[in-house]
Amino acid sequence: VQLQASGGGLVQAGGSLRLSCTASGRTFSTYHLGWFRQAPGKEREFVAAFFRKNTYYKDSVKGRFIISRDNAKNTVYLQMDNLTPEDTAVYYCAADSRLILSSVRTWSDWDYWGQGTLVTVSS
Repeated sequence: VQLQASGGGLVQAGGSLRLSCTASGRTFSTYHLGWFRQAPGKEREFVAAFFRKNTYYKDSVKGRFIISRDNAKNTVYLQMDNLTPEDTAVYYCAADSRLILSSVRTWSDWDYWGQGTLVTVSS
């Protein structure tokens, strides 16, 4: 699976962005999908994910971010609202077909990664 992320940019605090990640391959619907982010000098961290038919979120983004997927378009989205400067990071999409639930929030357990898209939130 090859993933291509897009949609990052510069936005003011309180603003919104929608990230997209399009995947190659004909078995997209069978993959678990996730978004992670990495701020400068920090470790990559979990943001949101689909695992089977359930969604999971980092606590600090609950109520502000929504992950969604369109299997017909082989695309997963991350709608980000009410952004804060603390959301500034490179955002990565990830996919995996063999993930177990306990690994959803562990970036190193995911097999496939997009190239990252930079989100910068100004105060």
